Amino acid sequence: MSAGDEQVGTSTEGLLRSARRVSTEIAGRAELHDREGSFAPENMAAIWSAGLGNLTVPQALGGADCDLVTTLRVIETIARGDASSGLILCMHLNHLGLMCAVDSPWPQGLRDLVLAESLARPALVNSAVVEPDLGSPSRGGVPATTARATTGAGGDRCWSISGHKTYITGSLGLRWMVVRAATSESDPEGQRTGSFLVRADTPGIEIRPTWDHLGMRASASHDVIFDGVEIPIERAIGLQSAARPPDRLGRDRSVLMQLSVYTGVAKAARDWLVGYLNQRVPSNLGAPLASLPRFQTAVGQIQSLIYANDQLLFGLAPRLGESAGPLDAAKTKYLVTANVITIAETAVPLIGNPGLSYRHPLQRHFRDALCSRIHSPQDDVILLEAGRAGLEVPDREA
Repeated sequence: MSAGDEQVGTSTEGLLRSARRVSTEIAGRAELHDREGSFAPENMAAIWSAGLGNLTVPQALGGADCDLVTTLRVIETIARGDASSGLILCMHLNHLGLMCAVDSPWPQGLRDLVLAESLARPALVNSAVVEPDLGSPSRGGVPATTARATTGAGGDRCWSISGHKTYITGSLGLRWMVVRAATSESDPEGQRTGSFLVRADTPGIEIRPTWDHLGMRASASHDVIFDGVEIPIERAIGLQSAARPPDRLGRDRSVLMQLSVYTGVAKAARDWLVGYLNQRVPSNLGAPLASLPRFQTAVGQIQSLIYANDQLLFGLAPRLGESAGPLDAAKTKYLVTANVITIAETAVPLIGNPGLSYRHPLQRHFRDALCSRIHSPQDDVILLEAGRAGLEVPDREA
């Protein structure tokens, strides 16, 4: 358990209080990092100091051992202060949870290696899967990034990783990269795909500052080039035949954790709008804008959409792995992201020019909200699978 965990305790309310305190702190830096498109290491330090960096690690291994609902609440709260920091934390906590799961493909030695550093300090981990040509592997295909078994300079067997990955969230702050790659076609076991654990300071890694995005600008989601990066042979994870089809809808926990970031964005937009409407007193009205039925109706719509999102997200979370259906998380993503974007789209034109002014954070929340649909699974995949299930069309791969 980290020093931060010892200070704040790991009760649900204690963690949420800590998250609210950190959210308030990092909100004061959000505008600067958004304008600069810069990574905020001080935000990660604040998150770890508050004991929030290892929520998905079992208590027996030194973590907070949070249930999924509490984890989602913490991520949402952090994202209300700074969405990019919330997304980076979300990715990190998701990986810690995956490597600690009962059915995890992670070897215990690799898991312990990553956990030891994360429990001690902000040692972020995230995946490197998307490629310029392939796109996301969630839609199928073999990565062009290769892992070649060879002999290293010291005479030990190793993997040599080469390739180009893009959209690596948190790239500048990562300690570990989980790189999806394919073995060579001459692999004695046939070409395989899997993940390879790479320390971010290993020679041969270049981070190219390509991230200049509309939203999530402080997420440092840059490109990473791997040029003959050598890692120990035991750092391969879950190697399997390259012919095996991918899980196109991804992991349900990952989907819900990403949604928690964007529900935080929607609530931040709502909070700012409510404050503005209560404070803005036009001279011709002599009363706050909040007194007008037009604005009351619009906020009522926003409140209803936030209520719907809370019911969908926090209602599904306790049922994962039990009574939840195989497409429930994906359909929840489709609905929640649509609501998040509608909330932002409603708030901005409601107040006119101030909604798009850089002096106000609403325009940042609007831009961040638009990123919600980009994560896998995307809408077309969700609707296709839901439609086939509803029509009882046989699985094409059956």
